[in-house]
Amino acid sequence: MAMAEAPELAEEILREIRREYPHLPVVLDDSGEPMALIGIRRAIEVFVQHLEHARDASGRPTVPPGVFQAFGRGEGLHGRSLDSLQAIYRMGVRLAWRRLADIGQRVEIPPPAMYELVDAGYEYLDGLVDQSVRGYAEAAARQAGERLRLQRRLMELLLAERHGEEASDALAERAARIGWPLPETVAVGVLLRPAREAVAPAVGQEVLLDLECEQPRMVVPDPDAAGRPELVHRALTGWAGAIGPPVPLTGAAKSLRWAEAAVGLMERGLLPAGEVLYCTEHTEALVLLQPEELIDDLALRVLAPLSHCGPSHGRRLAETLLAWLETRGGAPEVAARLGVHPQTVRYRLRQIRELWGDEIDDPDRRFELELVLRARRLRGMLGQSREGS
Repeated sequence: MAMAEAPELAEEILREIRREYPHLPVVLDDSGEPMALIGIRRAIEVFVQHLEHARDASGRPTVPPGVFQAFGRGEGLHGRSLDSLQAIYRMGVRLAWRRLADIGQRVEIPPPAMYELVDAGYEYLDGLVDQSVRGYAEAAARQAGERLRLQRRLMELLLAERHGEEASDALAERAARIGWPLPETVAVGVLLRPAREAVAPAVGQEVLLDLECEQPRMVVPDPDAAGRPELVHRALTGWAGAIGPPVPLTGAAKSLRWAEAAVGLMERGLLPAGEVLYCTEHTEALVLLQPEELIDDLALRVLAPLSHCGPSHGRRLAETLLAWLETRGGAPEVAARLGVHPQTVRYRLRQIRELWGDEIDDPDRRFELELVLRARRLRGMLGQSREGS
């Protein structure tokens, strides 16, 4: 095949491709010439040049990179697969091979040389496909990066403390750009990175995930929807952290605050570590352990009578007092809860009444006592009763 035949063959191949794929988009270069025609012509010219002159170190034609990478990028950016593009390449090689076969018969090329030519042609096809795959992968990576950037911007606005009318409009606009339907409710999670490098949670595109933060965050839409809890649980296998309570969409920052508070308690050893917790299942700890200064100040005042007792005896009296407040029962019920003899409980209850006097009968004071004693138990400062609290 002479180099002069390349333009004519390129146009013939493009006509056949358009006939077979009428919906194929036509992309023009700056001069107004179809990019597909340029690519086909260039591929033919390089292959013919290989046949007539130079070979690379492996004895095979070198694939022209630019145009075919652009074809692959175009398929990726438009959300199409490479299947049709590869089929088009195969058609082009098949048409080119027919022309080469005709030329081979006319000039009587020996069969072994023709076989070698066929091998070179199909290896050349593999090279064209490889270039397109590279372009496709580049486009996919670019799109993924752009989506992550837009997703982070959406999460920043969603987790802001206040949402006015303008913010709501911006929220809808940013959500639309990544195809995220605005849910009625959300739950916000804060994650702790595993000790070893872990694969990013496969939460799917419905769940917003930002791994760029020191403590990764995620926004779970409609967290109580059918199948959503199971999906999130499976995706977070191997990770730890906390998921805040479900809240209306505009209250996402509140869910984030509770999740951050829970993670803080996990890091201090006050909530179970090594798993993903749901704040709704640890409400008591979050309510009683968060306002530490207030609880500690209250404890100093309402537990002042115990300051006259030794540490061990004061702890036993506190545990007995808490069991009595929780059961509102007599000595047998409190004894069963603590796993001690009823007579021991009677002795301790008499001491408690002597220490607090009539205040022990005041409902407000009993509430304050139960509050601070429960907080101390959560901190591990009081033992658990036999039957639990």
